[in-house]
Amino acid sequence: MDIPEKTSLFIAIVQSQDAETAEEALSQVGLNVCRLPSTGSFLGRRNATLLIDSGETQKNILQKTLEENCRQRVEYIAIPMEGAPLPLPTPTPVTVGGATIFSIEVDHFEVI
Repeated sequence: MDIPEKTSLFIAIVQSQDAETAEEALSQVGLNVCRLPSTGSFLGRRNATLLIDSGETQKNILQKTLEENCRQRVEYIAIPMEGAPLPLPTPTPVTVGGATIFSIEVDHFEVI
């Protein structure tokens, strides 16, 4: 099946706290969404990977919807102090959250 409009598959990685809200908001604006559980590699926290089918005309709506529904947070991780005789962890602030969005252009797909 050839695709008449330029279609893209967007992959958005969001925090698990924002996943349900983002998925519902994207569905309300008429986008098809599939949610997959995932885990971040840096902090090892639970995330959600959203697969979103969208045409080029809806790209701005998709980005705005994710921006409104996926917020950034400050979390603290323990990092050992260098040069200390004992490994004393120092709480260090790290900004997490929001949405990381990847776009893949789709030229052809088939439904079997």
